[in-house]
Amino acid sequence: MSEGFVEEYKITAPAISTAGIYFFTTDCGVIYEVRFGRRQDNILHATIVFGVINDEYEGEEYTVTNKGELYRVMTTIVHVVKMFMAEHPKMVTYEFTGLAKDDEPEDKLTARNNLYKRYLPRIFEKDWKFDYSGGNTILVTRTK
Repeated sequence: MSEGFVEEYKITAPAISTAGIYFFTTDCGVIYEVRFGRRQDNILHATIVFGVINDEYEGEEYTVTNKGELYRVMTTIVHVVKMFMAEHPKMVTYEFTGLAKDDEPEDKLTARNNLYKRYLPRIFEKDWKFDYSGGNTILVTRTK
């Protein structure tokens, strides 16, 4: 499957927009949760965490499913972040953390963050800057 036009999965938004927890299910039945957490020291800084919540993956939310749905999953996550941004237009910083695999050094950009890096420009436009210097964390900060 190419990365041309890829349709997102149906997104279930929170009943209360401030809840910050979204869900979607892939065609293979994999259920993803996308959660936006606010930093206690800065409520305009959101940490974005997403992963699989199916029981069959035994609570390993960062598991790699290898179901051939990567492009559609990432397209859906792009749409979820845009939905959150529309509900919270005053946010200043978004933080993405790509946990390192067992064989990856923690101080280098992880394979997961390299994937995120490809999709971030689809979410954040010219008024945002990207900081990849935090090892397995990417910070996206509003410039205006």
